[in-house]
Amino acid sequence: MAATQDDVKTVVEGTDLPRRLKDEVYRVIEEKGVSDLDTATEIAERVEDRYIDTRVDPLDPVGTVSAQSIGEPGTQMTMNTFHYAGVAEIDVTQGLPRLIELVDARKTPDTPMMTVYLEDEYATDRERAHEVVWKVEATRVLALGDVSTNVADMLVRIDLNEETLHERWPTVDATEEIVGEIAATIEGDLGVETARPQPTVIEFGPEEPSYRGLLQLVEELRDIVFKGIDEVNRVVIRKEETDDGDEEFVLYTEGSAFGKVLDIEGVDASRATCNNIHEVHRQLGIEAARETIIEETMNTLEEQGLGDVNIRHLMLVADIMTNRGEIESIGRHGISGNKDSVLARAAFEVTVNHLLDAAIHGEVDDLDGVTENVIVGKPIRLGTGDVNLRMGTVERDGKRADAD
Repeated sequence: MAATQDDVKTVVEGTDLPRRLKDEVYRVIEEKGVSDLDTATEIAERVEDRYIDTRVDPLDPVGTVSAQSIGEPGTQMTMNTFHYAGVAEIDVTQGLPRLIELVDARKTPDTPMMTVYLEDEYATDRERAHEVVWKVEATRVLALGDVSTNVADMLVRIDLNEETLHERWPTVDATEEIVGEIAATIEGDLGVETARPQPTVIEFGPEEPSYRGLLQLVEELRDIVFKGIDEVNRVVIRKEETDDGDEEFVLYTEGSAFGKVLDIEGVDASRATCNNIHEVHRQLGIEAARETIIEETMNTLEEQGLGDVNIRHLMLVADIMTNRGEIESIGRHGISGNKDSVLARAAFEVTVNHLLDAAIHGEVDDLDGVTENVIVGKPIRLGTGDVNLRMGTVERDGKRADAD
């Protein structure tokens, strides 16, 4: 019987599979060109059977297994920084340092970066793509021309490059308007009055003649951002192939300001990504942050040739880090330090402090977890350790007998 797309969808959606596996079943059916409904049904049912068989049993120590499954390959990771995805101009932290950044939930990564996808004509037209580049990349004075100081007249002089101005402000035709905008920014940020002895020259100086004041103005001038996002130092533009076989321009940034980028015209907000999990959390919520932790961790492992670590271990770690609605680190300032068990907290770090605090406050340990039961020498309540069997007696025909 020939299968329509609706038939296949009905079969696949009727299975007890998670969304990721359903999407994979759709992909395989399409790739193999399966047109028979019975064959499509058999594929979906076999995947479902395999999925049910491989689910963990009740009372399995999934946390311990995940820790071992991630920790053992982690010992083989290098302490190096690698180029990102073939973008030779941008380096991002990879390997063990990146893995530590993620599980520690660092507020800012050592090398923050964003991958910015474009939409409509911005993705296919290089000039339109560059319009977005100049809205994202921070434009400072050193990128626009030469800065010099005239000590005799106590003046700072900026000689602007007209070609650079029109490259950075492609939608503004008049040079005078661009220079006027730059001069207004300088006046607003430095609190000085500017003069324009030539169309592309801006001059200004301190209110009171002072060599120190002149040098201070030059230093402050270097930090002014005339256009773009202050946190983004550089943008690399690349042409890449899409899933459909077409080509599109993609931007890679050195530095990140995820919320600001999403508001820029031409940016495809549905595909833009950032390696700072806290920025993703602030802009898109905790579920997006969870997905980012999974993706970033998986990419880090794959970069080191350790992609065979099952993604479910990483999903468990991401769930633990985000299940309270905010991002928590794995260490003593996060999940390990906030456990209910006194002994589990003490076993991780700063043992004496935890035991002392618990004694002062009269805390009681219920011995529910693995660590605390190992410490006191009790069977852990996992697997067969959570099953209670005891001998007893029952009444049979009015007589006592041993229980079966």
